[in-house]
Amino acid sequence: MSEGEKSGNTLSTVYDPKSVEQRIYQFWEESGAFRADASSFKPKFSIVMPPPNVTGSLHLGHAWNNTLQDIIIRHRRMAGYEALFLPGTDHAGIATQTRVEKTLREETGQSRHDLGREAFVEKVWAWKHEYGNRITNQVRAIGSSCDWSRERFTMDEGLSRAVRTVFVELYNRGLIYRGNRIINWCPRCSTALSDIEVEHMDVAGKLYHIRYPYVDGSGDVVIATTRPETMFADVAVAVHPDDERYQAKVGKMLQLPLTDRQIPVIADTYVEQEFGTGCVKITPAHDPNDFEVGMRHDLPMPQCINADGVLTDLAGKYEGLSREEARVSVVRDLRAGGYLVKEEELMHAVGHCSRCDTVVEPFLSDQWFVKMTPLAENALAALKRRELEFVPDRFEKVFVHWLENVRDWCISRQLWWGHRIPAWYCNNCGGINVAMDEPESCTHCGAHDIHQDEDVLDTWFSSGLWPFSTMGWPDETGDYQKFYPTSALVTAYDILFFWVARMVFTGLEFTNQMPFEKVVVHGLIRDGEGRKMSKSLGNGVDPLDVIEKYGADALRFTLATGTSPGNDQRFYWEKVEGSRNFINKLWNASRFVLMNLVPGEDLVVLSPESSSVLDKWIVTRLQQTIEEVSSHLNRYDFGEAGRALYDFAWDEFCDWYIEFAKLSLYGSDEAAKSQTRSVLVYVLDTLLRLLHPMIPFVTEEIWQSLPERGTALIRADWPTTHQEWTFSAAVDEVRQVIEVIRSVRNIRSEMNVAPSKPVHLTLRPNSSEAEQLLTSVEPYIKRFCNAETVEVGQDKTAPDKAVTAVFAAGEIYVPLTDLVDLAAERDRLSKERDRLKSEVERATKKLANEQFVSKAPADVVESERQKAAEYRQRLASVEERIKALTAD
Repeated sequence: MSEGEKSGNTLSTVYDPKSVEQRIYQFWEESGAFRADASSFKPKFSIVMPPPNVTGSLHLGHAWNNTLQDIIIRHRRMAGYEALFLPGTDHAGIATQTRVEKTLREETGQSRHDLGREAFVEKVWAWKHEYGNRITNQVRAIGSSCDWSRERFTMDEGLSRAVRTVFVELYNRGLIYRGNRIINWCPRCSTALSDIEVEHMDVAGKLYHIRYPYVDGSGDVVIATTRPETMFADVAVAVHPDDERYQAKVGKMLQLPLTDRQIPVIADTYVEQEFGTGCVKITPAHDPNDFEVGMRHDLPMPQCINADGVLTDLAGKYEGLSREEARVSVVRDLRAGGYLVKEEELMHAVGHCSRCDTVVEPFLSDQWFVKMTPLAENALAALKRRELEFVPDRFEKVFVHWLENVRDWCISRQLWWGHRIPAWYCNNCGGINVAMDEPESCTHCGAHDIHQDEDVLDTWFSSGLWPFSTMGWPDETGDYQKFYPTSALVTAYDILFFWVARMVFTGLEFTNQMPFEKVVVHGLIRDGEGRKMSKSLGNGVDPLDVIEKYGADALRFTLATGTSPGNDQRFYWEKVEGSRNFINKLWNASRFVLMNLVPGEDLVVLSPESSSVLDKWIVTRLQQTIEEVSSHLNRYDFGEAGRALYDFAWDEFCDWYIEFAKLSLYGSDEAAKSQTRSVLVYVLDTLLRLLHPMIPFVTEEIWQSLPERGTALIRADWPTTHQEWTFSAAVDEVRQVIEVIRSVRNIRSEMNVAPSKPVHLTLRPNSSEAEQLLTSVEPYIKRFCNAETVEVGQDKTAPDKAVTAVFAAGEIYVPLTDLVDLAAERDRLSKERDRLKSEVERATKKLANEQFVSKAPADVVESERQKAAEYRQRLASVEERIKALTAD
């Protein structure tokens, strides 16, 4: 479909997403609908996409995140903003390197070390060029209206220059340093890991209680540990300074079991005196908390486990054993030596490398770190100045708590793929030279014999610059001036600290601004049982499978309407099917409207004076829906916006107004028919605009078929309300009409009267206004109630053997004499009454049983209470119906 080309005002019988989505997306992209203009005078609204890993494929979390971002950007684009949705991908250091290493092994049997650094990095670039577009093509499939002309990659030259600039500046300010500290270490990947690359899994283990005797023979202390193999690196046992049990023991020496070493008892407030025995073994080189204790007390920090996860010579005869093998041997020998007091079964969380599932080792290592406290203080001050808003706001407290307890950030990784650290070591004087480009000589001694640091930067270091590096920083580009700071960041809560915090730190430090005005937080997507989706559970869902089966719009609408600010969402296939049904309902309603248009007809300008109460009702409800949906979207409450649209489109427009409209369209009053067609087109046009951000493909396809519309819905204006089309009285009046129709249908259902059987209706309104209303809509009541006659009057009384229903403006009487066999119906209802009485008695007796109430699971008891209440309600209803049938 080229610019300006329209598909005609007919729609196929069935909506087929496969025949629409790729064609529509290509039309949008080729027509420049996604491109933002940095020279525009419109107010800007910008979002940078959280960059997915270049190695990855779209998962439901990506689909959810991209759907919400795209809803925002499409809404703002239609609302008159110069809207930029900037896409890109992350080089994903360890993930990409692991993937390419695996491919290399499988295809050639070689390791990266066989190739060498330069050749291996070339391989990774080749792999990126071959497979890197897969994730972005999947982002296209979900319908994200990104400006692909601005697509970025974290290792683009411009972004790499920004990374070097930030590193050098932070180093020069004393905020980056090289030090020996505890980090997460993967023995298999042989690299430091960020916290987000550590997956904590519940593992069945044991808690070992071990006796450490005093050297002077005066007794012992008992410590508890899950890792007895680390005891060879113990340097102290700590007790709380206020613990009276041990105050006299502080300073005494203990014999470290299975060794010839002695270690002191020290006092530190880190110890919880009420927990266990109140004694904690201190192993600074293998535990982050113990490391802090060791720093405070200036303790030695020997290591008994090396970078390969194998015990060192410090472990004596256990040297060379793996951590798992050593644990078995050490426990056996502790038991034999009388040191093992007891063992307890324990389920505990153990950190695993998210890439290879190896147990992560807390490891003392020389690494590069960012000094976080000054950066955190800057961020806290900006938050106090209300420079950043969290949606929902409860996440600000979580964010602040993390900032107030932040630890220095390890930014070096022992990988080959990534931004190599711009630091060179002098082989002559040992000095460190940090620079944007490789220096010719050492700045400390002038020697030319220098070599670059082998490590690369943590992936989060470069992605932490994403909001401004993608805009051209450190240059003052047009994009940077127009679109930075960005308007909103949409993210899941699980990366608030790993990514959002990094962006806040660097944005404030290098641009003196928050990098975004709002952080819109959503939850994680889970399966129907509330479990996290994972490969091990086999419960993951590929969004492309959903799109293949139901279409992108059905997936988008499911994810949007399932959104509750900041909360997790459960995925059900049934929900997607429901969304698909909604889209089909919209398609069929649109077909009905289009099929009833008259070719070449100039649709009349809507006139409040000549409109029926039904026209006034639907147009008023439309004005209210515009206001409601706009308000929800402006507050990023996507779920409420989607539900408001669903209710209006399905319940009011499709189920009621279109059915009401048929009486006019199939009648003989030409003016009324033209007026109805005008209302149908106006409501459908406006509804498509409102729905477009959530279900863009189907709405664009339908809109292209509407008469006298612009070239593309994506460029259409967002609807605004019209006060002259707001009639509150009409809304109340039509609700009464609908209430009458529903009441009669309920009576039919309760009394077993087939829908095809005509009834006689008597309506007794409680006011002259109500009488006038019901009289004016009598043809509609007659049609939708399948009534042979309808009598309306304030003086009407209930006929014999009639069922009565009360509605807001009066009473409804439906005589049953000619509709049902009264005797047979009474007999049927009497049997149903007896059955329900029996169920009520059974449930009541069960709930009166104290043994059942106290011992049965709470959900079982609650279920029984609900059943009892339901039986009572149904029994009361049946008794009312029997009473109506036996009344004189």
